[in-house]
Amino acid sequence: MVPTLELAFPFRGRWLTLNSPANRVPSHGTTLFASSFAIDFVPVDEAGRSAPVTLGALLRPEPPEHFPGFGRPVLAPVDGVVVATAGDQPDHRAFRGLPSVGYALTQRRRAAAGWVGLAGNHVLIDTGEGPVVAVCHLQRGTVEVQPGERVRRGQPLGRCGNSGNSTEPHVHLQAVDRVDLLHACAVPVTFGGRLPRNGEVIDVP
Repeated sequence: MVPTLELAFPFRGRWLTLNSPANRVPSHGTTLFASSFAIDFVPVDEAGRSAPVTLGALLRPEPPEHFPGFGRPVLAPVDGVVVATAGDQPDHRAFRGLPSVGYALTQRRRAAAGWVGLAGNHVLIDTGEGPVVAVCHLQRGTVEVQPGERVRRGQPLGRCGNSGNSTEPHVHLQAVDRVDLLHACAVPVTFGGRLPRNGEVIDVP
């Protein structure tokens, strides 16, 4: 059995838990790219909303800047050494209704690019004890670390974005047993000894 990796939440403030492995495994509905235990966190306001609700938002895509969580700091969830980064992928328009045909076409291109295309702007951190942690969908041009740099948990990595396989600004977090995501195995994670459930709001001072 693969040992569980203990992580810190990669943010401060109020965030909503989505696609939690506390509710189902594989959490994202697929084992592709070792995502079985991956978890998503969406920045929300005091009312628990990722952005004000409008009729137009349900009918058409919006710039990611309409979401108040876009650009929130994203922090290292673990101590380790940065082994890979990407920071130049664009933040595409966001969807709170049904994604459009246009998004489906761009999604096909991202999937064809492999894990890097789906992850968008990201940071990979080698814990030095086996697992590697991926922090994904960061805002373009905000990645603050580089390969070879040692980081401590709580250290800024970048900002919340909408790059890669993302329909609205959020952070995708997963742990794997090696840097090669195509051949990696998923590693289960916990936060403070537990997993937040799908739909749970997390407040971190």
